[in-house]
Amino acid sequence: MVETKYWFKPAEYRARLARVQEKLRARGLDALLAFQPETVTWVTGYFTRAYGTFQFAIIPAEGEPTLFCRDVEEYYLDSTCVFSDRVMWTDSDNRTAVAVQAITSRIGKASAIGVEMGSWVLNALRWEAIRTAMPNCMFSDETDLVAGMRLIKSDAEIAYQRVAARAAEAGMQAGLDAAGVGVSEREMAAEICAAMIRSGSDLPGPGVLSSGERAYHLHGGYSNRVLERGDIVQLEVTPNNHHYHARFMRPIRVAEAQDEDYRLAETLIEIQDRAIAEVAPGVPATVPDAIYRDGVLSAGLRETYTNKTFYSVGLILQPNGGEPLEAHPGAEWTFEEGMVFHTYVLARGFGMSETILVSKTGVERITTYPRRLLVTN
Repeated sequence: MVETKYWFKPAEYRARLARVQEKLRARGLDALLAFQPETVTWVTGYFTRAYGTFQFAIIPAEGEPTLFCRDVEEYYLDSTCVFSDRVMWTDSDNRTAVAVQAITSRIGKASAIGVEMGSWVLNALRWEAIRTAMPNCMFSDETDLVAGMRLIKSDAEIAYQRVAARAAEAGMQAGLDAAGVGVSEREMAAEICAAMIRSGSDLPGPGVLSSGERAYHLHGGYSNRVLERGDIVQLEVTPNNHHYHARFMRPIRVAEAQDEDYRLAETLIEIQDRAIAEVAPGVPATVPDAIYRDGVLSAGLRETYTNKTFYSVGLILQPNGGEPLEAHPGAEWTFEEGMVFHTYVLARGFGMSETILVSKTGVERITTYPRRLLVTN
């Protein structure tokens, strides 16, 4: 008998399913085809590292869902999924034909079906083949249906993010301890990854790690470059626990820093403090977003400020880097209790960020590493 390894209590999954089904019925839909891996895991519990293969969940408006996946994943279905119905394909099968049969046998050949059309797993060829094989069904794009529900985290979800935050702090400290003149980015990354894994991260990261010229450009990864005296190292640690994320950035100067470096870090922290202080349930996203942009631009730290300032984080499976909720000047949403965000500010190669939880009255910083310019020995 396979030992179950549910990430959450079965009652939490059943409550999630009930919410999804209530929404389906309200929209006049018979079912949802959930192709996004995060949706499959969040609703059913099912998780495998091979989520990039052709798999999805058939979630009916009434009754229990059906999991569709490759047959070699049966162990992970048995150990992580709280629902028993499944259809599995083998490598020699016409998997699209098997998928269509699974869908029509569960919800009929003339149904109103919501589809997560924005999922990266559902490529154009697969979708066209499914749609063509089901000419009497009506399809609608419901990519945001479950994604919106996932924005408010339960206490159990936040607990995993707190573990990830501690792993992030261990990774940052390991990066600072490892960095120095003559040390390569690759050596730094190895120490960061080891520290985060030992502290509870499911994946190594490290996230953004770049020095020298590349420190001025977001999303640099580690390389063989060797650190030199006075270098800026842009470091963002991005661990996760049960694939629930927390992350933060700090700027590092190698061996020496100038007074202007400390002033820049202090200015960014002051701007960030003012922005975060405005976050509370019911506050429009544009309020703290404007504080970031106006603060950086009025201080003359950048000529333009085009990047987002907040984005939601929680259950995130690669290749996704964040949840869809983002703060920018055109954002039309408001903060709600239970949302978790990565919020960051960037200027002149320095990045300062935190993971925060929206509480009843304001915010709680989940990441608590010292907020300052870091300088190596």
